[in-house]
Amino acid sequence: MLAGLSFSAGAEKLSIERIMASPALDGKAPRELQVAPDGKRVTFIQGKQNDYERYDLWEYHIESGETRLLFDADDLHSGDEQLSDEEKARRERMRVYGSGILSYQWSQDGTALLFPLGGDAYYYKLGDKKARQLLDTPEFETDVKLSPKGNYLSFIRNQNLFILDIASGEERQLTQEGGGNIKFAMAEFVAQEEMSRMTGYWWSPDESHIALTRVDESPVLEITRSEIYADEIKTITQRYPKAGTPNVLIDLGIMSVQSGKTRWLDLGENKDIYLARVAWNNDGSMLTYQWQSRNQQQLELRAVSVKDMTQSILVKENSPTWINLHDDLVFLKDNKHFIWASERDGYKHLYLYQLDGTLQKQLTAGSWIVDSIEAVDNTRRLVYFSGRKDTPLERHLYAVSFDGGEIDRISSRSGMHGVSFSKDASVYVDRFSTANTPPQVSLHSADGSMLTWLEQNAIDDAHPLHKYQDEWVAPTFGSIKADDGTDLYYRLYTPMDISSKRPVIVYLYGGPGAQMVTNGWGRRGLLVQHWVSKGYVVFTLDNRGSEARGKAFEDPLYQKMGHVEVDDQVAGVKFLRTLPYVDAQRIGVYGHSYGGYMALMTMFRANEYFQAGVAGAPVTDWRLYDTHYTERYMGNPNEVDKAYTDASVFPYAKDLKGDLLIYHGMADDNVLFTHSTKLYKHLQDLALPFEVMDYPGKKHSIRGKQTGIHLYHTITNFFDRHLQP
Repeated sequence: MLAGLSFSAGAEKLSIERIMASPALDGKAPRELQVAPDGKRVTFIQGKQNDYERYDLWEYHIESGETRLLFDADDLHSGDEQLSDEEKARRERMRVYGSGILSYQWSQDGTALLFPLGGDAYYYKLGDKKARQLLDTPEFETDVKLSPKGNYLSFIRNQNLFILDIASGEERQLTQEGGGNIKFAMAEFVAQEEMSRMTGYWWSPDESHIALTRVDESPVLEITRSEIYADEIKTITQRYPKAGTPNVLIDLGIMSVQSGKTRWLDLGENKDIYLARVAWNNDGSMLTYQWQSRNQQQLELRAVSVKDMTQSILVKENSPTWINLHDDLVFLKDNKHFIWASERDGYKHLYLYQLDGTLQKQLTAGSWIVDSIEAVDNTRRLVYFSGRKDTPLERHLYAVSFDGGEIDRISSRSGMHGVSFSKDASVYVDRFSTANTPPQVSLHSADGSMLTWLEQNAIDDAHPLHKYQDEWVAPTFGSIKADDGTDLYYRLYTPMDISSKRPVIVYLYGGPGAQMVTNGWGRRGLLVQHWVSKGYVVFTLDNRGSEARGKAFEDPLYQKMGHVEVDDQVAGVKFLRTLPYVDAQRIGVYGHSYGGYMALMTMFRANEYFQAGVAGAPVTDWRLYDTHYTERYMGNPNEVDKAYTDASVFPYAKDLKGDLLIYHGMADDNVLFTHSTKLYKHLQDLALPFEVMDYPGKKHSIRGKQTGIHLYHTITNFFDRHLQP
């Protein structure tokens, strides 16, 4: 079945230059949406009309229906932000891009806002005429937070933890020994990049204590890498824990804010572990942390009494492959129960526990997954969560009672919903999209009834995307079978003119922790429309190993990366070959990061199915990648060396037959540039021709508008040369 909008001879072509220009083609849907704790307003950041990558802070006042600009980033901080190396790396890990006001935090009572900007911090009390600049220093402070009761500002400076009394302006340095290999209250590299733990300190609810880490990086392998810029080469010495090598030594302590004294926890005799998560209970009498074994097959939720430092284990999780981390731990207001998520039955579901670790009941069940807990209504005894109960291709909002039982779907429109609740769980903001509908933002009661639009973002005459609608192609969705009978979902874009056989671009990712095929406004979606307008069929398949289908769907990757994914992508090409408008001898493949690795593996291991490939920032040898990510899926290379050899691209490179382009950022500190340079040398030694485009000074994500234009043209021109007749 084909789906597309009617063709108009006068339709304007969607160019790569326009995709990257302002105003943004996906409209002005706000980001970082939060309902204020008092429930009276919704705050958000939004890109400027003339520069969609520079963000201002806005508010929508619920009672009056008024939307207004709270703070213009240019009024507060003019000129370019000079980011510290630590902040550059931190933003890259958080996948935060742009400038201006990129994050903010409400005080718990809803009377004040804190937002970092330009390496300093601004504080705004509702009712004041302007914001106060609380930090104005030469240093670039990171991980800036407002304490729970709003009395303090906390931040990291020079690898130490500081607090500032907002009323008096008095600043205190809480740790003294940070520097060199020692970091206090900071998340180490793999915690940021692979565990999504971006902080190393946590305030207690009553502000009397701060839990904090002490990280010693001295055991970690010190590598020397080059960051190649247009006019210089920087030699960077970096602590980078390659798979199979030592990690940091980490400690967790509880500091008294008043005295500054820290009591360090006993994390056990085995120091080769991970500290995955830390959280306080509601009254601050108990600190919990998630202890994870080095092989990531064991996870323990441990509790510590603040009074006497005694410890207990509340939950134990075990897996023969690996355990996925999550943020779904919620303590109920009765101080007697908590809710925890687990994949122990093959799918992520919610469980109700007593505070002593006794399992009370499983709240959700079935062959579908919970994405995350969104809110808890303690009064009505309801858990609101996002999940895939109806289809893995859409994320919806649901509710279930503390007693379990029937699950109610709250969201109604088909598509992807991302929600943010008020503190009392009475209302929520919904950021909704489909494959053809750019993000729309609306305010809803907890029962799902819509109260108002915050940004309808309708594609009307004034919308920047409107002039391209006559050539817009809607995708079709479907499924095929893997060789073991598993359903694999795909998304297919078909050109309007299929009177002759068409070339195909298979756009993929393929790795764990990501899902490409959803009924949502997707990454690279506008570039895909550009390709389709040029006559390409564009196909994406989520192979086994992808997320949102349950743990059993992910497990075939274990110690076999680069194999089952290729098998499933070949199954996708076999399906494409059955379509009468597909030219089976003109099929290309493109991916970035793990997708770059997949592009190489498909070109090398399935060369009869793919005639051209573009590999962006690819992993080429998993021995070069970091411990937490790689060992999770591949095991320790010191124990399973052959598995690493089999998962490397190098044994298969000799079988390259088609045309290959590799591109990489020359300052990449995630997938190091070494991955590509080693492959360049290997292919040259084999006398196999290939093409290269490297980007001076660019990190893993290769950001920048002009760079984006160049990259998109480079990829497109490559496919035009090798796949178009």
